[in-house]
Amino acid sequence: MKNAIVLGAGMVGIATAVHLQRRGWSVVVVDRREPGQETSYGNAGFIQSEARRPYPMPTDLKSLLEIATGRSNDVHYRLASLPRHAGPLLKYWLNSFPARHDQISADYARIIAKAESEHDDLIRAAGADNLVRRDGYRVLYRDQAAFDRELAEAEALRTAYGISFRAMSAADFAKAEPGLINPGVGALHWLEPWTVSEPGALVAAYSHLFERLGGTIMRGDAETLTQTGTGWAVTSATGRLEAEAVVVALGPWSPSFLRRFGYRIPMLEKRGYHRHYAGGQKLDLPLRDAAFGYVMAPMTKGLRLTTGAELSAPDAKPTPVQLTRAEAAARDLIDLGKPVELEPWLGTRPCMPDMLPVLGRAARHKGLWLHFGHGHQGFTLGPTTGRMLAELMSGEQPVVEATAFRPDRF
Repeated sequence: MKNAIVLGAGMVGIATAVHLQRRGWSVVVVDRREPGQETSYGNAGFIQSEARRPYPMPTDLKSLLEIATGRSNDVHYRLASLPRHAGPLLKYWLNSFPARHDQISADYARIIAKAESEHDDLIRAAGADNLVRRDGYRVLYRDQAAFDRELAEAEALRTAYGISFRAMSAADFAKAEPGLINPGVGALHWLEPWTVSEPGALVAAYSHLFERLGGTIMRGDAETLTQTGTGWAVTSATGRLEAEAVVVALGPWSPSFLRRFGYRIPMLEKRGYHRHYAGGQKLDLPLRDAAFGYVMAPMTKGLRLTTGAELSAPDAKPTPVQLTRAEAAARDLIDLGKPVELEPWLGTRPCMPDMLPVLGRAARHKGLWLHFGHGHQGFTLGPTTGRMLAELMSGEQPVVEATAFRPDRF
């Protein structure tokens, strides 16, 4: 029997482990925390089948100036962290121009298109349907020009990919969400995405499925990984573990971890914050405020506000400027109630400069496999790319052709 260690118990790592275990591998997942308690815990809970094109960096001068001067709530940056991001940011910017972004989107769309079916497989097997709703989410617009612009973009996506949406007038939106104080000028209702009431719980459900399939989850430190004569070894809370293969699924920690083995993989670390609010009005469906770059999502603990991207070092002190702005903007729309937590949660999205995940065999080490860099969509894409990696490791043809995602492209 083939055996593997998966480093990382987020959505990406757990999904990889499930698919390996299904293919007859003996798998141990190692993480310093319980499954789904890092980046996979704190997202807005979207499984985004409509997100066929990855988030590009703005290339126009107006948008760049808004970011540089702090007038955009979509992006916040810390001056001290900019040197570490300079190289990846330049590559991200160059990859965001239309011709290159179109090429990247063609590869990206192929994996996003599989997201719901691959999640559905695991949701059913894990008995986790109670966590999932299949009614989409809405985007609120505060000015007509922005609404018209994004409506045109939505029409283009519908033409290209057959994606379903509904344009809603302010009156229709107010009827659909009677708790809103202000419905703006209208909304787009993306009809196909799925939403999850507790993202960490879905990862936990998948981890329980993995254990029922015979897999093992252990606490341990990835930094203890060493290459042996027959494969790889890592120290867990119960002792030394050895396997012929190891999967690095450490999300934003992956590039720094891999430096010890001589790999230099560029990454943008986009921090995000969230906080729950309870005791106010309720929302029927998750809502993104287009003007202020945040999401309000109904969750088990209340309404979760999630922010856009902050460029900062992983160990930098919290600076929840975007969340403060988001809360003020949200209170213009709805009675939020009171914060549930004393301090906001924070996590880091692992974003590659070409907006595509890293997926495949490491170039210079036998049995070392890499799987990270899903950006804003690790929660959405984990089951799809997890299956793809398990297929590659098992000598099978992957469900989506994987050349574009190979690690040696950097």
